[in-house]
Amino acid sequence: MYEFNGKEYPCCASLTMGIIGGKWKTVILFYLIDGALRYNELRKKMPTVTERTLSLQLKTLEEDGIIKRKVYTSKPPLKVEYSLTDLGQTLVPVVKSISNWGEKLANSQKV
Repeated sequence: MYEFNGKEYPCCASLTMGIIGGKWKTVILFYLIDGALRYNELRKKMPTVTERTLSLQLKTLEEDGIIKRKVYTSKPPLKVEYSLTDLGQTLVPVVKSISNWGEKLANSQKV
């Protein structure tokens, strides 16, 4: 058994998928590879995600130490940016591999 953030996983693959699995987490990580993005920038890149789902997924990734949330309060309006942590950066090769595999699959279906 593997344990992370108080949760138990039966194997290391299960742990990894517990952190980045689901419909939106990997998409969020994919868009953060190139640098920090504001909430609305992420929303524009993922137009079909609901605000509630995006907020929950960002919060979960932050709690797991994969992304960091930086709030700029120096002048209105409030600005919030999300970026990968050092731990999140270690997922870049994994996310890129997933992306490359999906691209190959999509291209193989073209007639």
